[in-house]
Amino acid sequence: MEKEILNNKKELLLQVITDRSYRPMKFRELSSLLQVPKDERDDLKIVMDSLISDGKIMLDGNGRYKETNGNIKTGIFSGTTRGFGFVKIEGEENEEDIFIPESETKGALNKDRVQIAIFEEQSGRRREGAVISILERNVTELVGTFQKSKNFGFVIADNTKFNSDVFIPKEHTKGAVNGHKVLVQLTDYGSETKNPEGKIIKIIGHINDPGVDVVSVILENGLPTEFPDEVMKQVERIGEEVSSADIGGRVDLRNLQTVTIDGEDAKDLDDAITLSKKGDIYQLGVHIADVSNYVTEDSPLDKEALKRGTSVYLVDRVIPMLPHKLSNGICSLNAGSDRLALSCMMEIDEKGNVVGHRIAETVINVDRRMTYTSVKKIIEDHDEAEIEEYKELVPMFELMLELADILREKRRKRGSIDFDFPESKIILDSDGRPTDIKPYERNKATKIIEDFMLIANETVAEDFFWQELPFVYRTHENPDLEKIQKLSVFINNFGYTMRIGQDEIHPKELQKLLIKIDGKPEEALISRLTLRSMKQAKYTTTCDGHFGLSTKYYSHFTSPIRRYPDLQIHRIIKENLRGGLKEKRINHYESILNEVARQSSLAERRADESEREVEKLKKVEYMSQFIGQTFEGVISGVTSWGMYVELPNTVEGMIRLADMHDDYYIYDEEHYLLTGEHTKKIYKLGEAVVIRVEDTDKLMRTINFSIVGRANRIEE
Repeated sequence: MEKEILNNKKELLLQVITDRSYRPMKFRELSSLLQVPKDERDDLKIVMDSLISDGKIMLDGNGRYKETNGNIKTGIFSGTTRGFGFVKIEGEENEEDIFIPESETKGALNKDRVQIAIFEEQSGRRREGAVISILERNVTELVGTFQKSKNFGFVIADNTKFNSDVFIPKEHTKGAVNGHKVLVQLTDYGSETKNPEGKIIKIIGHINDPGVDVVSVILENGLPTEFPDEVMKQVERIGEEVSSADIGGRVDLRNLQTVTIDGEDAKDLDDAITLSKKGDIYQLGVHIADVSNYVTEDSPLDKEALKRGTSVYLVDRVIPMLPHKLSNGICSLNAGSDRLALSCMMEIDEKGNVVGHRIAETVINVDRRMTYTSVKKIIEDHDEAEIEEYKELVPMFELMLELADILREKRRKRGSIDFDFPESKIILDSDGRPTDIKPYERNKATKIIEDFMLIANETVAEDFFWQELPFVYRTHENPDLEKIQKLSVFINNFGYTMRIGQDEIHPKELQKLLIKIDGKPEEALISRLTLRSMKQAKYTTTCDGHFGLSTKYYSHFTSPIRRYPDLQIHRIIKENLRGGLKEKRINHYESILNEVARQSSLAERRADESEREVEKLKKVEYMSQFIGQTFEGVISGVTSWGMYVELPNTVEGMIRLADMHDDYYIYDEEHYLLTGEHTKKIYKLGEAVVIRVEDTDKLMRTINFSIVGRANRIEE
């Protein structure tokens, strides 16, 4: 439809709907009044939907179009297990979600696009609203557990935000039995009084079968597992080794002493390091796999990579952004093989300043494939056997440690925030069952690589910012002042303070706070609350700075095998190096990069959620063998319905207030305390306690504890 015609129809519709002489009308009535022919009514519907999206008109509870007031908004509904929900308003990414009471959801389901009316704000309380209409259903399939009745079945969704069981007519059960994990296609979304209805399109396996739990998460989150045929055909045409034609015209760095440093299990090695020192200047080379040489723009491989956005690292498998022939083969910087790279070669002084740099297309050949464990043994443990094994590389590792310390100190001085939460390392047996869970600690070797990747990412971002060329940046916005003020009030309870400006806080204040709490009982608690007070990082086409790193310039340049934004900016960098970024190509990139940034941010969220869900599943499965046993942990969260306790192995469980029978406990929201009404017993964040594992629920992905007593003081 022509834009001018569309706008004219919008104006006419607005006049009719806002005319006081007309009552609210349904679509058919409106079509008749405007004398719209039947073959043009689809176009009219598009205009109506557009006006709703703009907040100009609304659909009331009876499906009639009417004028809105200023409090009508459109957004995405997020459900909860307890019936209520939240709506993220479109165009208000930085604002708090709107709370929707259970009585006001109008049958909206998780991820639905809805129109809501926002209630009048009450001082000190979060905004509330009511769903007026459901504009778009965004979940067409879901994964759940099948339960059979005599004449029908129903499916309990794995996604706890989907709070309705799905009715399955007998003819659509596909032979599923109790306990089967199934993929359901929704055929009817139900209403406030009627359950959604669907049909089973795939039986994944029984809930207790090995691997079914992880496959269920993959399907639930819509993660692609197979590459399309046209992608694999393109891959087949790519050689196993680098050709002489590809090497032509590149800077040859094969004579430099070069290493990769990764985890033992890593197969996609996309960064290599060279380092030397001349006088007072360190010469650091960060060499990144030139994936863009093989994944050309707009090819089937490129389209699939953008759709995936990122590789997803689940506990027992990787869902790669690129097929293995690329990610583990020709693109992986495997030792002893010529490989194409995009290199950022930096000259860094003894204060950590990059005093010169060059970005170039190169060819490299890695001397040794190192692991974090080996490098740690050399530089931290001074292991004689390891030092002898890699004696020709030891001087470079010592130089790496020296430079990394300088870079980290420079970042510390400017206020960079370093959250050092231990990640979970989950050990599985051959059937995918967890045999051990322990914290995965960072060491000097992992920090060296982090430091070198950070300086390369900053250097590349600053270079292209000043060239004023289209680019994709990694942005971390300043936190909301209201959340920071709440954090400030809370830390006062522990005797800590921080300076807050009139309308912002400097990251250095948060950094100072983390340094003050280092090693204290309240460290984990305050660190978490500090992290929660900050915004999520995302990809943008504007260089808006990175709050957490306290830097104006930041991008993702170092992982094109597993992240699409890195691959995208490699193309821009190479085209610029070759002198091809003329006005036509600049306009091209300006037209596509916003969508690349948006899609990449969405894909990253999906991957993060999937990784968290699988981790939760495995932790629940692991703890199910310890029911009835006691452990010492730390109170990691306090809420109005209970408190969370984290064990030393990173597993977290909940103690429900309803199960604390020794007293009636009152929740103090401001101080994150639970106080016994009669005994005056207090439980607070960061406190060491002893718990008993009561039960686990793999379906809900929860672990329930009961309180035994405080650490070193078991209570009867």
